[in-house]
Amino acid sequence: WEGLGYYSRCRNMLETARFITQSYKGVFPNTYDEIRKLKGVGPYTAAAIASFAFNLPHAVVDGNVFRVLARVYGIDLPIDSTEGKKNFTELANQLLDPQQPGLFNQAIMDFGATVCKPVAPVCKTCPFKTSCVAFLENKVTQLPIKHKKIVLKNRWFYFLLPTYRGQLPVRIRTQKDIWQGLSEFPLLEFDQEQSLKSILKAAEKAKILPVGAYAIETISSLVKQTLSHQLIAGQFIRVRLKKKPALADNWQWIKEEKLHEQAFPQFINQFLKATAAQTILF
Repeated sequence: WEGLGYYSRCRNMLETARFITQSYKGVFPNTYDEIRKLKGVGPYTAAAIASFAFNLPHAVVDGNVFRVLARVYGIDLPIDSTEGKKNFTELANQLLDPQQPGLFNQAIMDFGATVCKPVAPVCKTCPFKTSCVAFLENKVTQLPIKHKKIVLKNRWFYFLLPTYRGQLPVRIRTQKDIWQGLSEFPLLEFDQEQSLKSILKAAEKAKILPVGAYAIETISSLVKQTLSHQLIAGQFIRVRLKKKPALADNWQWIKEEKLHEQAFPQFINQFLKATAAQTILF
C-alpha cells in the first residue's frame, strides 16, 4: 500500500483528532462549516459527512453527480471550470431532498456509477430517458464537458545505490512532495534525461559518491511511472564504494537483506521486485 497517499491521510487524521480533542473536547463537529475546518476535508468530504452522519442538507457533488446532472439537464458548462462547479453545486442543492439528504446523495452517486456511466451508459432502461436532454438530443457521449487537459510534468529521477560492506544508505522523504514519509535511496533529480557522466559528476558534487573511490556495477533499464500530474522516469545506478562517504545524519546505512523492511514508493519497489525476480539480489 506504499505510495497510495495513505501517509498524508493518516497525518491529516491524526492532526484532525488532536484538533477535535483540543477545540471540541473530543466531540466531532456537527455542522458543515465546522467540518470544513478539519485538516484535509474539502467541500465534497464535508458534504458527505454532514449528510450521511448528521442528516444535514448538503449535496455531494462528485464525478458521478456531475455526469448525471450534465446529461439529464443538458448542461454544457465545463465541470472543471469555476462557473461550472458553482452551477452544478447549486443545482444539486436545489434538487436535494432536505428530509433525506444522505439517501439522496447516495442514490445519485450510485446511479451515476451503475447506470449513467462514463462509457456505455444504460440509457435503454434509464428511468430518465424520456426527459434526459442528452439522450433526447443524442449528446450522451458529449456530456459532461471538461476543458482543462492535465499537463504532465516530466521529472527524471536517478537513484544511486552506493554499497559499502553490504549496506546501502536509506532515508525518509520529509519534503512536501510525492512520496512524503516513504523511504528512498540517494536521489538526483533533473528536468530532462542525463548522461551517465553528468549524473556521476552531480553525485560527486553532492558528496553522494566519494571522488575516485567507487566503481559502477550495474545500471538499470529505464523505469517509468505516471502519477496524476507527473511523469516520472529514471534509472537506478548501483555503485561499489571503496570508502564510506560522510552523509548527513538523516541517512541510515541498511543491510541489503533488510531492504524489504523499508516502506519504499512504488517506483523503487518496481525496480527492487524486478531485480529480485531475476535472482540478482544485488
